[in-house]
Amino acid sequence: MYRKISTYIEDYLTGNDERILCIDGARQVGKSYIIRELAQKHFANYIELNMADDKVGDRLFEKVKTIDAFYIQMSVNNGAKMHERENTIVFIDEIQEYPELLTLLKPLRKDNRFKYICSGSELGIALSKTTLIPMGSIIEKKMYPMDFEEFLLANSVGEELIRHLRDCYIKHLSLDESLHNKILNFFKTYLYVGGMPDSVKQYVETKNVLKIRETQDNIIKFYSEDAAKYDKENKLVIKRIYELLPSNIENKVKRMQFKMIENIDDVRYTKYVNEFDYLVSSGIALDTKAISEPKFPLIQSSSKNLIKLYMNDVGLLTSILYKNNINAILENDKGVNLGAVYETVVAQELSAHGHNLYYYDRKKVGEVDFLIDDYDSLNVLPVEVKSGKDYTNFRALPKLLADNNYKMSKGYVFNNSRVVVVDDKITYLPIYFIMFI
Repeated sequence: MYRKISTYIEDYLTGNDERILCIDGARQVGKSYIIRELAQKHFANYIELNMADDKVGDRLFEKVKTIDAFYIQMSVNNGAKMHERENTIVFIDEIQEYPELLTLLKPLRKDNRFKYICSGSELGIALSKTTLIPMGSIIEKKMYPMDFEEFLLANSVGEELIRHLRDCYIKHLSLDESLHNKILNFFKTYLYVGGMPDSVKQYVETKNVLKIRETQDNIIKFYSEDAAKYDKENKLVIKRIYELLPSNIENKVKRMQFKMIENIDDVRYTKYVNEFDYLVSSGIALDTKAISEPKFPLIQSSSKNLIKLYMNDVGLLTSILYKNNINAILENDKGVNLGAVYETVVAQELSAHGHNLYYYDRKKVGEVDFLIDDYDSLNVLPVEVKSGKDYTNFRALPKLLADNNYKMSKGYVFNNSRVVVVDDKITYLPIYFIMFI
């Protein structure tokens, strides 16, 4: 299964950058697989050190504090592979299990004996707790579940067709009826399969919903176990927040209601700041911050106190909401509101494409689902997401676009309709075109 990040990793492995590449991302997004595949392709001597396995096994690296000690412990099982830098790659997997190893990356880079690459499922958290952050010695790169384009490629949709879809998106052209139905059906399939590589593999190979859901349930279980390992005292709070995500995003008011976490009135964001940081930094939740002024750059008016949290994978969400009843998604059952599902998949796509997520909500104006920075125009791009037929029913977006204080040139409304419509500053687009934002 093709992953876009593979080009980035391959350029690093074959290039001359002496810094150590660290791939960060949630568990089960495919970090180890893609690194292992590419590293073995380009290096004759491949050494893999899994710190999670070491921690429950021999604990060879538990007390390593110097590069000499690191080399000695590495040689216990890999001495025959420790050759020249040009043909030896060392992959340190789950490095966050021993945070002190992060401080060792700087001297390892300076020693320059081997080429290194690292990965971690909670790397952001580990770095925040590291006393001596190896700045200038590492490159951090975030990895996400497979996005919709990668899902299409995994299902043998050719690159030529994807180029055609991209061209239609750029030129605001509508697909013909048959092609629209085909791509929309793939998109709805993506809503229940999601982008976790194991789930996609189950779909491609078996088309078995029970096996897909079993895979997703196991991933959700892994996330809960990781939370317990991270913070034994507050693991129940982290678990409670994570369990609240599906129901919370379905509410009319989608931002986190802090009093619901432990049924405490008048509680503030600061009480749970560490728990929220864990969920976001570990990659299992996507945060969308409120902004007071929709002006570029959005970070200048963002607030951490009013946040929406989405699950990192739409397949995990629909597994919780609908279990094995995929017809609720495929047939747009009138009794089922898919708004939360469509918002989650858009949050997932935008995050995977490198966008920071924001939203706008004011009583006199209304709410806009997402706002992202448009660096090409140095402006703000507002994005609305509609899952139903009444996709022109909104009030906030026209008001923002009409306000000369904000100088927004356009806004997008993604929906299930086939026809692309440009109405003044608002462009209505089929939901699957979100893969090109």
